Amino acid sequence: MNAIVQSKPALEEFLKLPETEPASEFIDGDILQKPMPQGEHSVLQYELCKTINQLAQTQKIAKAFPELRCTFGGKSIVPDIAVFRWERIPFLPSGRIANIFEINPDWSIEILSPNQSQTKVLGKLLHCSRHGTELGWLLDPEEETILAVFPGQKVELYRGTAQLPIINGIELELTVDNVFSWLSFG
Repeated sequence: MNAIVQSKPALEEFLKLPETEPASEFIDGDILQKPMPQGEHSVLQYELCKTINQLAQTQKIAKAFPELRCTFGGKSIVPDIAVFRWERIPFLPSGRIANIFEINPDWSIEILSPNQSQTKVLGKLLHCSRHGTELGWLLDPEEETILAVFPGQKVELYRGTAQLPIINGIELELTVDNVFSWLSFG
């Protein structure tokens, strides 16, 4: 009896599919749906975008985008936050922002959700690093740690009062404790 072999979809086929909620990503020929964001994830994502944009967007240095599809290097990923330097944001001739980003972010931020594979999420940040992303962060709310991925795929672990690395040009000072303090409303 012959086994039926299903071929993996190509990136072009994946991009023609309707969007899902939460978003699906195309990684190594597989379609993987991201977990539904929960409370801690939502708070961290919102506060980081707001904090980065208050400094960087108003000065036209960079912009932080939540849940933005970025297609590059044979993969289509949706970082929890993708930060692009102002001069790299794709704009249409009309001056409006483009809908399709076929470039890597300058800074990619991922927030680990419960039961999410840290290895798979770190793999996305390493993919970004291989394709020119200057900085990646992997926030682990349960451990209250942040892994930073630098060019050359150097990885450093930050916790407590450690000052976090920020991409050049954004004058932002944050510690790990600052970031995770946003989870307490008391």
